[in-house]
Amino acid sequence: MWPVSVQCRVLQVSAAGYHAHLVRRASDAQRQRLSDEALLVHIKALHAETRGAYGWPRIWRELVARGVPVGKQRVQKLMQLHGIRAKGKRRFKVTTDSNHKLPISPNLLNREFAVAEPDKVWVGDITYIATDEGWIYLAVVIDLFSRQVVGWSLRGDMTSAIVIDALRMASRLRQLNA
Repeated sequence: MWPVSVQCRVLQVSAAGYHAHLVRRASDAQRQRLSDEALLVHIKALHAETRGAYGWPRIWRELVARGVPVGKQRVQKLMQLHGIRAKGKRRFKVTTDSNHKLPISPNLLNREFAVAEPDKVWVGDITYIATDEGWIYLAVVIDLFSRQVVGWSLRGDMTSAIVIDALRMASRLRQLNA
């Protein structure tokens, strides 16, 4: 790198003019600083985009990654002032109760999952999915030959009807007489 005085002489500009340019550039950068209101809009948008999962450290990192020049203390302070905070992680909820006196179906597959032709062995499961409105339940029926979903049902309650609906869909789609 060449000294500033040499560069100015070659480019035929004064050293004082160069230094005045640096001062103007620094003051322009200060003027480009976002107002608190504008920054708050960015923070709220990111918070909504992440569905409330990000706290101030991740919000700050995301803002910087998106080209918004801001300090982390400023983001922390604004979020604190406006009550914007990350949602806590949900606790694990046990849904299986194996300690019961109800009849248990026999294990007909005996862990033999290789099937020679379609529609001979179907398996199913029920899972639950967290949404903003609460839990929803999904029952799925899979053909072990193709490993494809052949029927499913989605409901807000977990009753025997969800399994029956999934089996009926599979039966209709595979055109079986059940």
